[in-house]
Amino acid sequence: MTHAGRLVLALLTGAAFSAQAQAAPLASKTFRDWVAGCDNLKSCTALSLPGEADEHVALLKLERPAGPDGVARLEVRVRADRLQAPLAADLTIDDAAFPVAGKRLAATIVDEENATIALSPAETEALVAAARKGTKLVVTLAGKSYDVSLAGSVAAMLWIDEQQGRLNTTSALIRKGPGSAVPAAPPLPVVTAKGSALPAISARSAKALTAALRKHLKKLGPDLCEESPADLADVENAWPLDGGTRLVGLLCSRGAYNLSTGFWIVPGTDVAKARKAIFPQLDGGKDNMLVNAEFDQASGQVSFYNKGRGIGDCGANGNYAWTGSSFVLTAFQAMDECKGLTGDNWITLFRSEMKVAK
Repeated sequence: MTHAGRLVLALLTGAAFSAQAQAAPLASKTFRDWVAGCDNLKSCTALSLPGEADEHVALLKLERPAGPDGVARLEVRVRADRLQAPLAADLTIDDAAFPVAGKRLAATIVDEENATIALSPAETEALVAAARKGTKLVVTLAGKSYDVSLAGSVAAMLWIDEQQGRLNTTSALIRKGPGSAVPAAPPLPVVTAKGSALPAISARSAKALTAALRKHLKKLGPDLCEESPADLADVENAWPLDGGTRLVGLLCSRGAYNLSTGFWIVPGTDVAKARKAIFPQLDGGKDNMLVNAEFDQASGQVSFYNKGRGIGDCGANGNYAWTGSSFVLTAFQAMDECKGLTGDNWITLFRSEMKVAK
């Protein structure tokens, strides 16, 4: 398993699912040159992995919601340089024109470095069928060609069929059959966050509270939180959760590109009664640490972003919400393959409908 894979697995088991999440661990899975994953609603994504050293790439991305009415959507994504409209692409699979000879597919420019080519339902079905025997898709756009490996694509889509209960049904991508019954998608969790409109704690008071808490923790045990470097003291803070409760964040470990913050809930300024702010784990454990975390007092939400490596093309990110009594997960995305993929291509593993209490 790659470093990023271990990182994401650790987050999945050590960072994050509330009781609203399904019992089975939610994680992505790699199939040769493809990766796939499904979220808590059984909405699934599969995408091809570019070469790690490639700056300009093309990839295939398939998304499909769960349920009998879930339609697969497939698009080609191209990251190039100085793209200008109008754009049209030529596609081939193992040197055979796709979908038919002479047909160019319109490309939509997202920005000057990114474009997408959306395939129709018929084209999607044709490409899925061609992937059974095909080895490589070549995308030619704006005078340049990009290779997309199909190795692992069939296995990834078969896995999605299995996760969504489509095996041996007419709606399956790969293993079709006569069946028609497909499980409905699970309901979307609704999380109501409780923010605070109270005045922010002054810098002086926050510094005093964080220092007092750190001193108290040091007495309890040296492993509860490492000493914070003086040059990073400004990343520590305290926020009011309500009239009598404070959330305190302390920097507890530092890496080359990751800062781990420990969170404690403190009644007033009584650090002797501080308790860990629990971010529930899938394995039933409890942890109060988040990586590269930021808390927004107004919305009662804390975000985190754990980089698998410095350029931030792999790892995990997500969001928790304070409900007035505990933190619960509201969003989680991950990518355990370090292949230069930007965040919009990371796989969603948990999502919810967020509301903020007035």
